[in-house]
Amino acid sequence: MSILAGFMVPHPPMIVPAVGRGSESQIIATTKSYQQIADQIAELKPDTIIITSPHTVMYSDYLHISGGTHARGSFARFGAPEVSFEVNYDTELREEVCRIAEQTGLPAGTLGERDKNLDHGVMVPLYFIMQKYTDFRLLRTGLSGLPFSDHYRFGQILNEATEACDRRAVIIASGDLSHKLQEYGPYGFAKEGPEYDERIMDVMGRGAFGELFDFSESFCDKASECGHRSFVIMAGAFDGRNVESKAYSHEDVTGVGYGICSFYPKEENSDRHFLEEYLKKEEEKISTLADSSDPYVKLARKAVESWVLKREIISVPDELPDEMKNRRAGTFVSIHKNDRLRGCIGTISAVYDCIADEIIHNAISASSRDPRFSAIRPDELKWLQISVDVLGEAEAIESADELDVKKYGVIVESGHRRGLLLPDLEGVDTVEDQIQIAMNKAGISSYDNLRLQRFEVIRHH
Repeated sequence: MSILAGFMVPHPPMIVPAVGRGSESQIIATTKSYQQIADQIAELKPDTIIITSPHTVMYSDYLHISGGTHARGSFARFGAPEVSFEVNYDTELREEVCRIAEQTGLPAGTLGERDKNLDHGVMVPLYFIMQKYTDFRLLRTGLSGLPFSDHYRFGQILNEATEACDRRAVIIASGDLSHKLQEYGPYGFAKEGPEYDERIMDVMGRGAFGELFDFSESFCDKASECGHRSFVIMAGAFDGRNVESKAYSHEDVTGVGYGICSFYPKEENSDRHFLEEYLKKEEEKISTLADSSDPYVKLARKAVESWVLKREIISVPDELPDEMKNRRAGTFVSIHKNDRLRGCIGTISAVYDCIADEIIHNAISASSRDPRFSAIRPDELKWLQISVDVLGEAEAIESADELDVKKYGVIVESGHRRGLLLPDLEGVDTVEDQIQIAMNKAGISSYDNLRLQRFEVIRHH
């Protein structure tokens, strides 16, 4: 068998009457939609229910699958300990998922579980399902900071494992939409909030799963969504098949978006291999950018490739522009993969004899010594986007009023601590954000005795 259906659902604890104590009446449309979904799952009689939750264990570079044979949970932390659950895990299916993930090189498995208890991202769907149907085992997975493409691949693996184990299964993508829909909401308002909800309900309502890759990480962050990667995993489970999709409801009265949709796989369709299509476009785009990049970026890429493939530090080529060979300056090399930072290392002022040498050594450090990331692997090279910033002289300023987040980078100092942030970075929209991030990088917690400097950069792509 395979995955019989998929459901996109939210997980507001308040929807449970013992938790909401009357406030659940604000989202009655969501409740009614949930009940319809539970009825459908009961009719399908799945052997296994797969739930992807943003609130189980989450790592930046690893997709966690809950281990053990069973799990318990309750809404005690939400004031309703009497609403509790106990479920058995599908251990055979989990082992097959882990086997395929290891075989294909996707970082996923049962390592590092910090809390075995069920989370509310799982319990809210179970609350409705178990009123109608209980004869199932559970597979609970978390999300990660890995790119959307890896989550889509994880969905493919879930389906492959389900077929290998001959399971009748349904997959539930648990996730709220934007948390920034209303000023009175828990996270306030951002214009990206309503934009996200409108786009995601349109995409999911049409079953246009390829468009899930068009949501940038920055846009999702600004919208403060929590379920996008859940939805991408579910989309991957239906790769290569038409789906019959239906949107049931969308509500935003609490300031958080709650959307419910269903998806039933139909016949195979070679035009719906969305990951394959996305990766092909990305490879073409990155190859075009690499070919059209200037000598600064080409040098950085050459340095990265030489180090990653052969552990060799290249010499400064003779054919470089004179400025790169004769001028000294601090440089930063930034490496992105799938529009997410993969490494960034630089020097505030010159350390080496020329800009070219500065770029070579910072490129190697960005690819292998950024403490936030593992070293870049050879198979990642064709997916890398690289930029080089050449820094101008830093000048002391009296206050933040002399900064411009698009034009100037900032250096913050307090005692012996020093932090730097480059200008014109995606997702950094205000001077206040810029200063705070630079402070966080330096481990500076107080504005007392804070000294500021600004600098300009020339950015090379």
